[in-house]
Amino acid sequence: MFEKKTRVNLTNEEKRLLLHSLVELKNDLIRQGRYTDCVDELIYKIASAKVKKVRSVPAR
Repeated sequence: MFEKKTRVNLTNEEKRLLLHSLVELKNDLIRQGRYTDCVDELIYKIASAKVKKVRSVPAR
């Protein structure tokens, strides 16, 4: 069975905020003594994601 893939278009600012939030979540989990594996995977995927230029659609 195939996993459903979801694509998200983020600006540089949104990507930075998302990574910052995930690192804060990871720090909270470490303080609680919980596993951080899933958060680590997300941080890696977002940080290493390819950048694709998207054409902007002109306003009508």
